[in-house]
Amino acid sequence: MSPSDFITQAPHDLAGWVAAFDPLEIPVLASTVDALTALRRSEDAVEALAELRLNEGAVDAFMLADIMVTDPLMTLKLLRHVAALSRRHDASDIETATEALVMLGITPFFRAFATQATVEDTLTGQDQALAGLRRVLARADRAARFAFGFAVHRLDPDTALLHQAALLHDLAEMLLWVHAPALALALAQRQQAEPGLRSGIAQRELLHVELGTLRQALMRRWHLPTVLVQISDDHASPLAQVRNVQLAVRLARHSAQGWGDKALLADVDEVAALLNMGIAPTLALLHDLVD
Repeated sequence: MSPSDFITQAPHDLAGWVAAFDPLEIPVLASTVDALTALRRSEDAVEALAELRLNEGAVDAFMLADIMVTDPLMTLKLLRHVAALSRRHDASDIETATEALVMLGITPFFRAFATQATVEDTLTGQDQALAGLRRVLARADRAARFAFGFAVHRLDPDTALLHQAALLHDLAEMLLWVHAPALALALAQRQQAEPGLRSGIAQRELLHVELGTLRQALMRRWHLPTVLVQISDDHASPLAQVRNVQLAVRLARHSAQGWGDKALLADVDEVAALLNMGIAPTLALLHDLVD
């Protein structure tokens, strides 16, 4: 992208941000494109040899889903695409990327995503923005692993959904780095210069909206699964699944630079309460999940 393609001035309100992001393509990681290309070649080879009655299941939804969980942007793109198709098909039960892939089908998936922009190409010459995005993606992966581990311990049947909710929690910040890198960098620099400044205040001052509010608005605009929107809402009632995701995201943020952040003391206490565990076993579990 050229500098003229980026959003350089913050829209005045939430509606302006939704309108700005809505028509834009969501780029994905180059590693995702490479992995999908390799799988597509495998699938094409199987189709070419189908008359020899070779295995036609070389690529399935679960293999593709393994790629989705490493790239929140690809997961978001898939869910958005399937939601758009739901006007012609019943997709009311589609909640996770795997379910979306099963509904869509392998061949239609490859047809829909044959050519994709990558974040590396999109942010060419924007090294600080690319580094900022990678930090958010790493934090999202960390949060998703926490959320999955908590859900497994709680014997929650929706482990995949909670993993996905944590993975996509910071999608608005990801899109900001991709499509408005100068604004994202200004926000990061402001928070670094004033460590005690609450992130919501900084976001409202620089962007005229809080990123959490923007996330929820985009998820609703793109008709993402209702249960995913509900679980991702930081202001929702304190149900166990909501707390599962909230604490996973908070822990990922506070432990991103190591385990020395003082805020982690309260986080660990709350996780221990959620999981009905002692402090020492909880700490051991947290380290096992991400270290």
